[in-house]
Amino acid sequence: MPTHTTRPHMRETVDETRRRRMPSVLIIGAGISGICMAFKLKEAGIDNFTIIEKEQRIGGTWRDNTYPGLACDIPAALYQYSFELNPHWSHFRAPGAEIAAYLEDVVDRHGLRPHLRFGEEVTAARFADGGWRVTTANSSTFEVDFLISATGFLHHPSVPNIPGLGSFSGPLFHSAQWKPGVRIHDRRVALIGTGSSGVQLVAALAGAPRRLLVFQRTPQWIFPMPNWKTGGIGRALRRVPAFREAEFRLLRWLYHTIISRATVEPGWRRNLIGWLCRRNLRTVTDPELRSKLTPDYEPMCKRIVLANSFYRAVQEPTVDVITEPIDHIAPDGVVTADGVLHQVDVIITATGFRAHDYVRPTELVGAHGRTLTAAWQDGPRAYRTVALPDFPNFFIMVGPHSPVGHTSVTEIAETQADFALQWIHAWQRGAFTAAAPTRTATDEFYRRLHEQMPQTVWATGCRSWYLDSNGTPNVWPWRPEAHIAALSSPDEGDFELK
Repeated sequence: MPTHTTRPHMRETVDETRRRRMPSVLIIGAGISGICMAFKLKEAGIDNFTIIEKEQRIGGTWRDNTYPGLACDIPAALYQYSFELNPHWSHFRAPGAEIAAYLEDVVDRHGLRPHLRFGEEVTAARFADGGWRVTTANSSTFEVDFLISATGFLHHPSVPNIPGLGSFSGPLFHSAQWKPGVRIHDRRVALIGTGSSGVQLVAALAGAPRRLLVFQRTPQWIFPMPNWKTGGIGRALRRVPAFREAEFRLLRWLYHTIISRATVEPGWRRNLIGWLCRRNLRTVTDPELRSKLTPDYEPMCKRIVLANSFYRAVQEPTVDVITEPIDHIAPDGVVTADGVLHQVDVIITATGFRAHDYVRPTELVGAHGRTLTAAWQDGPRAYRTVALPDFPNFFIMVGPHSPVGHTSVTEIAETQADFALQWIHAWQRGAFTAAAPTRTATDEFYRRLHEQMPQTVWATGCRSWYLDSNGTPNVWPWRPEAHIAALSSPDEGDFELK
């Protein structure tokens, strides 16, 4: 990782910064990272901020996704803010509805709701005269000193480009746009996709439809992770707050030590996880079905799927796994490349998201008229995951090459919010009017990143949503601790200050 130095005048206590000028801040998005940034600002005594949210509620992906069986693939104790440890999780991996309720509670407990503007979608933002002018689809305008993109990376559903998709006569929808009024019971249902959402849906739906046809393009490695209820542990966490902190720290240490290191370093950890996945696959007793479900790439090359009942579900007599490629959709079903028409009543596409859109399609224009489209013409890039050359006073949360492959999003968001806040504090003290990382510093970061990438499991050969349009894994190739260290304090030498 690039080394960093901090000049003495960049450091000052919170009490001292509160006596300085007050910045105006606009946050785009009220999901996990946007709420985190808002909390950090308010905690620092900065109250002049607005959170723009295009929908009518907060929650991001946990608002949008409501399909049966939805649960987090990170332990609940890690998928929460360190400043708001929740003792009420019902399961080891929290159901989606509980995470959505937790985020609502955080907003209310910390007085963030008055800062929210719902139903406003940002369409354009331009930097000029030391600040940002932001426009929404409703023709609202905001002029602010700092702009924070907290749009996340799992919010634009990826609709498969299958011929005839619009010709289907029955209900057809993406898993992130679940239609609760559509009857599934005793009907013929096609599920396209076997990523995390698809696996969870198979486990939840198996046995309810008359037939469940699972159309699989690429098999997944399934890590056996029971999602037990918290029970007595939950009661202890509710009664003794010290237990919550101990659980949080212990699980974070275990996750960093085993899971995270397995993704970025060859060795026994990676071998152990691979062995557990292969052993889990052997619970599929039918050799033909097991062959269909066997990946031809290393475990964790794609985002590993945590599940305990998927293999049991696909062995149900009413479930069929179809590996023949889809040719087109007909009015009454799915036609595969072998010419077979699979008649169905409902089609569900669990085909993931356009993970690399980030703040797009917002028309972002930085210094000297440089557009985000031009800056990212060769793929999304960001200095140490959080800032862009030629885009002063702009920070992107959970942006390009954030450690989403081996770290909880809440941890990433807190690290990046703290980094942005340090720059905002420096602005309060008059250290600069506009600050953006230099292209040289960003290029150096990417030189080191590309040197390290071959050590990671994501570079072992597979197609996944981690890969950008050039086939390069868009993830953090070092351990999580390196991300925290890289953003622990600003390096003025890497930034152009005005």
